[in-house]
Amino acid sequence: MAVASAALPLLARSAQARIVARRRTGDDGWVRGRMTGAKAIVSTLKAEGADLVFGIPGAQQNEMWDAFKTLGLPYLLVTHEYAASCAADGYARATGRPGVICVVPGPGLTNALTGIGEALLDSIPMVCIVGDVAIGAKAKPFQVHSLNQKALLEPVTKCVYEVKHVSGIPLAIRQAFALACCGEPGPVGVVIPYNLLIEAWGYDSPPLAEAALPWDEAAAAQAVHLLSNRKLQVGIYAGLGCMDYGESLKQVAEMLQAPVATSVSGKGAIPESHELAVGWGFGPHANMTAESVFKHVDCLLAIGVKFSEVSTGYYSNPQPKHVVHVDANQCNLGRVLKTDVCVHADAGVFLQHLLEKADCLKRPANTRLQALICKEKAQELRCYCKAKGTCGIHPTALVLALRRALSDDGLLFVDVTVSEHLAAEAFRVCQSRTYFNPTDNQAMGWSIPAAIGAQRAFPGRMVATITGDGCFLMSALEMSTAVRACLPVKFFILDDHTYQYMQMLQEPAFKRTTATVLPTIDYASFAKGIGIAYQEIKPGDSLDASLQNTFAHPGPVLVRVVTDYSHVEIRWIEAVRKHFTKDLAPAQAARFLTRVGVRSLDRTPESD
Repeated sequence: MAVASAALPLLARSAQARIVARRRTGDDGWVRGRMTGAKAIVSTLKAEGADLVFGIPGAQQNEMWDAFKTLGLPYLLVTHEYAASCAADGYARATGRPGVICVVPGPGLTNALTGIGEALLDSIPMVCIVGDVAIGAKAKPFQVHSLNQKALLEPVTKCVYEVKHVSGIPLAIRQAFALACCGEPGPVGVVIPYNLLIEAWGYDSPPLAEAALPWDEAAAAQAVHLLSNRKLQVGIYAGLGCMDYGESLKQVAEMLQAPVATSVSGKGAIPESHELAVGWGFGPHANMTAESVFKHVDCLLAIGVKFSEVSTGYYSNPQPKHVVHVDANQCNLGRVLKTDVCVHADAGVFLQHLLEKADCLKRPANTRLQALICKEKAQELRCYCKAKGTCGIHPTALVLALRRALSDDGLLFVDVTVSEHLAAEAFRVCQSRTYFNPTDNQAMGWSIPAAIGAQRAFPGRMVATITGDGCFLMSALEMSTAVRACLPVKFFILDDHTYQYMQMLQEPAFKRTTATVLPTIDYASFAKGIGIAYQEIKPGDSLDASLQNTFAHPGPVLVRVVTDYSHVEIRWIEAVRKHFTKDLAPAQAARFLTRVGVRSLDRTPESD
């Protein structure tokens, strides 16, 4: 839809901000002169603002990696291409700019696919430069790694650009950067045959014009009309799309006197200390404060959010009376909740539009609402502070201690562990882009390389991870990258020798557990083997003193936390279980109940 003239100045400012954010080289963004394809890749990456590349060199890309060094583009060697994609993901979440990976065809790409898939599902911008076998008249059959790279990339990216001639390298990479950030962000692939890296061409490649931001004027007018009804209590549900518009989001919330809940990936879009911030989610799976306060909401204003399965506790959010849904991706609108108005628009543009309509939207201060939120938050915090382990550290206690230990701009990464839901509830986020979670649970072990990628981007900031022992087994060797690169990430491993997440899901449904017991790991020996500092936190240890000691160490630290999950109730799991049970057909429910009843009689179930 064409952009209305009134919105043009705002769109121009937003587009200019994106140019500044992406292109940081200080030049005009052109790629000029005669050079090899390898140097054209590096020159274009620099012109597009890339200041770091993650990956592992290989035969089909050695020419390019040598050009990184020649032309001064920094890179970080990882131990596995899975880690390359996760590190680029962590870099992108922390900086707001596309992460860049460079991997060889075949195994390099297949190793990276899981991390790329997480970025796609979580709306994270990434540019994936993937090598390919030689093409042209001299190309031979049955080359090494001759899988179909494009076909492998297509399911986990927004688009794949295949380069067929050395002259096309700059345009393909520029298109990838533009698309990675356009609309709903995501990963984009660029496939480049390795023989093009040594061919030369005379380049004269300008930067691309910025794409217009989506803006549906008519739908926005309908939204304003609904929101102007002062008989309706508005509540805002903010997603990752709001992350860079925190000040506008705060002003809109104050103007509408609307409580603000976020998705998991939206945590930090508004400081969670704000008097209208209620935490994440607004259903039985999420913060108690959010659930309680949103029971009084008549009109939900959802901005830059998709209502995905994990972030809604298996779609446990209640259906409000009225819903306005705003998103940069039209395909996301109105897919989960019944929606009155769908607005295809950039979150920042829409928020600014609301502020410009203050005359008809502004409401008086709702002191009763603010008092309710303050009361509910205080009660919730008291509940968290009661969390005590008996034979180990309660994960909620660790989360609270990490909040006390980390600076406001410190970065916390959590993993695909049951504690991700406790962290989402209890960890209060002070600034945008400081709390990170693989929201769609695509990539176990994600937090270790993702934190390394973010620490490489911000070497002077505090960075920590909360990683389960199962996730540790997926990517533990990547800690050696932190050691080699002198990146002071603090890796907290929750050690209880099980896939606790699966045990909590399996035991009530099957009255036994299957394939959930993990080996006992000698973490001290592992740490010594890769040269990382080591610490243990055990029952009876002071969490605050232990964390102070951890963060005082100037390098990376592996911290084993002896963890006790007994008597831990996870709101997310309870909500998912109840909602899933409601969705069962009568015959399915009968089979479940029969199995549970029979197995309940077994006093010594076979569990492993």
